[in-house]
Amino acid sequence: MTDGPELRKLQPSTQLTRAEFMRRIGERFYDPAFDLVRPELERVLEVAWDGYQEYRKSPRTQKAGPEFADPDFPLPLEWLKTRQAIRDAQRKHDDPAAPRRILLVSAAARSSQTCPGESPKTYRLAQLAREVLEAMRGVECDFLDLSLLTAEYGRQILPCKSCVATAMPLCHWPCSCYPNHAMGQVIDWMNELYPRWVAAHGIMIVTPVYWHSPPSTLKLMMDRLVCADGGNPDPSTTRGKNPTMAKALELKGWSYPRHLAGRLFALVVHGDAAGVQTVRRILTDWLTDMHLQSAGPFSAIDRYIGYMAPYATSHESLDRDTAIQEETRNVARALAEAVQLQQAGRFEEPGATLTDPRPK
Repeated sequence: MTDGPELRKLQPSTQLTRAEFMRRIGERFYDPAFDLVRPELERVLEVAWDGYQEYRKSPRTQKAGPEFADPDFPLPLEWLKTRQAIRDAQRKHDDPAAPRRILLVSAAARSSQTCPGESPKTYRLAQLAREVLEAMRGVECDFLDLSLLTAEYGRQILPCKSCVATAMPLCHWPCSCYPNHAMGQVIDWMNELYPRWVAAHGIMIVTPVYWHSPPSTLKLMMDRLVCADGGNPDPSTTRGKNPTMAKALELKGWSYPRHLAGRLFALVVHGDAAGVQTVRRILTDWLTDMHLQSAGPFSAIDRYIGYMAPYATSHESLDRDTAIQEETRNVARALAEAVQLQQAGRFEEPGATLTDPRPK
């Protein structure tokens, strides 16, 4: 019997046998060209097997130091590096003399650099917005193309493990689930993306609809930003991923820090047959839940391009739809104007001083 909530452990072990581990990791070296170095590879794979067995998730650590609740707790060097990048980004964000920075996200997975062989309409619309933003004085555009997840070697956003559903303090800011060297879960793009979100004064997302939903490229990033909404900035308080300690800490009363609050957002959602309003609503709810603020009535649109027309001619449909092209430019203009008004203290959030009785 414990004093706190019971931990529910129902799923079977996922531990691999040595043979299965070697089979899976060996698939990365299927190319016959690797046969020339097979003996050397076998030595490397033995080290990887040992790391898996011993579960060396974070093989390089250092003591947390005086800024943390437990100064002696070992923290991963990679996590500390990302934390420092976030702190640097926050200082850049807070500098009143710095340009207003807008993170412009092209969310489509399609790319002319991989098997579709053609750029997405999303990219074209995002480029229209980019041209507007880069031409404006006092505004800096940070362009993020999520199609790199499909087109660039080694580029990935690893999936959220939903630590928050066990207890909010178990979800660390920034995320400490990755990299996990024991499991081969490394090269996580979010370590770069967290600081880019923090540095931004405005976020503009241009996205298509995939099967009534945001594309998986965007959803991966959305899920991994959960730690920005209530995440624990001190992993030593839960001794890493100790769920019992995290539950106890949450039940004492969690402050639910919103690490991206106050930034402005704008949206362009486009589709060909269904779902544009649904996706716009999903993204609006998600961003406002994190206490980001709409940049105004011109800052969010949902449109169909070539409604129910052949996919093969969708770019020609966009060529003809000069209205959505100008609407996209207007979304960018509205966001840029809003972040500049916010800088001047003339764009305030209604209800900013209110206390949320349900912060979760």
